[in-house]
Amino acid sequence: MTDPVAVAQQYFDALMAKDFAKVGSFLAPDIVWHQPGANQFSGTQEGADAVNAMIGGMMAASAGTFELELIAPPMLNGDLVAAAIRFGARRDEVEMTMDGVDLLRVAHGQIVEVWLFSGDQKAEDDFWGA
Repeated sequence: MTDPVAVAQQYFDALMAKDFAKVGSFLAPDIVWHQPGANQFSGTQEGADAVNAMIGGMMAASAGTFELELIAPPMLNGDLVAAAIRFGARRDEVEMTMDGVDLLRVAHGQIVEVWLFSGDQKAEDDFWGA
């Protein structure tokens, strides 16, 4: 499948279903992932193994409660797909929920680069911690 919007939609469907094996199948081996903020998951991750480890770390830190949903259909501009999302997680007595935008560059049926934007970066940083 090479339609960028279809690739993005299937990736988000797998992420919402917490089917992480399928999520990983959409990531190019040399993906570059730009995670915003100043928390333990922030920074640029290079390679599918690093991205999968980061996602696994988020699931572990939130005791499996991290969730994401699309709040509008993905939008296309060339090989870039923008998706309006809502995401959240709980840890102990702390809860985080906010809107964001995920921007994915898709090539040859795989996600090759990702930029994430959070609606309240400070709240996200506070939730994930250093």
